[in-house]
Amino acid sequence: MTDELVSVVAPARLHLGFLDPGGRSARRFGGIGLALAEPATALSVRRAAANTVEGPESGRAARHLRDIQSKLGLSGAHAVEIHEAIPAHCGLGSGTQLALGLALALRTLEGLSPDTAADAALLGRGARSGLGASFLTLGGVAVDGGKGPGEAPPPIVARLPFPDDWRVLLVLDTRHEGFHGADELEAFAALPPFPESATAEICRLVLMQALPSLAERDLAGFGAAIATVQAMVGAHFAPAQGGVFTSPAVASACAALEGFGAEGIGQSSWGPTGFAFAPGEAEARAMVARLGPLEPGLEIRVVRGRNHGAGVKTHRPRLAAGQT
Repeated sequence: MTDELVSVVAPARLHLGFLDPGGRSARRFGGIGLALAEPATALSVRRAAANTVEGPESGRAARHLRDIQSKLGLSGAHAVEIHEAIPAHCGLGSGTQLALGLALALRTLEGLSPDTAADAALLGRGARSGLGASFLTLGGVAVDGGKGPGEAPPPIVARLPFPDDWRVLLVLDTRHEGFHGADELEAFAALPPFPESATAEICRLVLMQALPSLAERDLAGFGAAIATVQAMVGAHFAPAQGGVFTSPAVASACAALEGFGAEGIGQSSWGPTGFAFAPGEAEARAMVARLGPLEPGLEIRVVRGRNHGAGVKTHRPRLAAGQT
């Protein structure tokens, strides 16, 4: 056993909208998403005499650790420390990033080649979206092509960088949680069929407006496309989540930000986290200032997009003088 340690920083993501939640195109869901510079899940792993997990989300991480060790055929034990965790069940991909970030750290420590797609399939993290898994490898704005009949996560069919000067306004509400686990499955099962015409329109908006606008750094065009997709998908999910937004306070704040000039308001996944886009840091800060005092439980963060994947570092102990 050595003191070698591997650390991984896995980015949060925004889910900007589904392409076909009804699956009428033979590939279900599909989606467009964005990797974020923050928040992130930061963890470290080293070999140990017995499995231990410390830090936030330690319960979930301990279950993932045992699962990964078994699926990768690792015979030894490991000590895991979670230094920082993406808030759970708020629409930022916390579960996927924790599971796949831990798998990446263990692979690196044990000399196995990285294989995030395989880990996602092994750990059941690509059932509806390939975006979270893809952001372990590369960042930016990505589009996945929907879940096919196999176990692999949906394939990424497009990716573009997010402009460095643009900012994301994250609107968080700590009083609410989005659907997850069995509740999420039940919510999906209870939804009405998603019209083929709506899928066609969303695909047109993503392919012919959102992505070209992003390539041309046209925030108004990009934001208009995302806002329209969000309105359509949000209306579909409204019967399950009580409205287009899970949190009325987030909905109100996003509407106000839009009135101050923010673009592309929406909700990530089942929420409650909402989002909007601003052309720069100063403009974003000014919009937040105009909102004034926020009600208890509501928080707004101004963050950058992330145009690279997870950060991975291997730390090896320094040898004392005379050691080889």
